[in-house]
Amino acid sequence: MKKTVDARGLACPQPVLLTKKALDTEKDITVLVDNTVALENVKRFAINAGCFVDTKEEPNNVFSIHILKTEDSHVKEAYTGEISCEIEKKEPSIGPIIVVLSSNKMGFGDDELGAVLMRSFLHTLTEINTKPDVLILYNSGVKLAIEGSDALHDLNALEHQGIKILVCGTCLNFFNLKEKLRVGNISNMYDITETLFKAKKIIRP
Repeated sequence: MKKTVDARGLACPQPVLLTKKALDTEKDITVLVDNTVALENVKRFAINAGCFVDTKEEPNNVFSIHILKTEDSHVKEAYTGEISCEIEKKEPSIGPIIVVLSSNKMGFGDDELGAVLMRSFLHTLTEINTKPDVLILYNSGVKLAIEGSDALHDLNALEHQGIKILVCGTCLNFFNLKEKLRVGNISNMYDITETLFKAKKIIRP
């Protein structure tokens, strides 16, 4: 009867050590692991021991490794000293760069200075090479996008450069400013939350 070695959730080098122990007495085993580091280590060990190896990806990020000893297998002599226990390297995160403006002023302290800094920040965004993919305006940040705002020119420029601007509809209604919106798209908390969770980076100036 084929033996199953459940090595899911075990820290390196336990999956390999359990595989070696099972192969000392069994000819045909299946090893279950739940990360690619364990997968590669178990495969490498079994191949180096002269075994037949076949892998299959199962649901829920589980890998099934079928190992069959052959006449040329040498499990007891196989070397396990080269097991790599490095943390699995993740691919660089992907997703939009998001700037969140929760106020029409930048920083805390003097409101007049904060308004000047915010205008300067938005203007700078129009000129630098590295730009966000999305601007999210909520709370008093929605006041930046309404009629009469000193930031309108720069927000329009950013929108023309392809930057998506989401403006909180609840906030506009709260301030009774919905009819005065002049740039961006009225959004809701569902879309805002979903966008935030997809972000590669979130910047809150």
